[in-house]
Amino acid sequence: MTQLTLLLTTMPDDERADAIARTLVDERLAACVNVHAPMRSTYRWKGAIEVEAERQIVIKTTRAQLPALRARLQTLHPYELPEIVVIDADADRGYRDWVVKETSTETD
Repeated sequence: MTQLTLLLTTMPDDERADAIARTLVDERLAACVNVHAPMRSTYRWKGAIEVEAERQIVIKTTRAQLPALRARLQTLHPYELPEIVVIDADADRGYRDWVVKETSTETD
């Protein structure tokens, strides 16, 4: 059975978030990318507490596409250490089949 996978990451602004979303869908590494509204992130980085505006991005893909997606995200991401959190998910059959179709590199 094909495993639906969600990959979470954050971006510093709408422009870069939208560009990455478009690229990942265009390259069939993701079936869908949700860019959430701006939020405030508080975190420790290099010994200091930082507070920054970010956008949460939810990337829907398959387990098979995950290695290529991770590699591509590393090259596109503006952060020195990008958040890459992977969550295996279950979905209704129709939605899962759609994700598989839209991330397939085989031509119709």
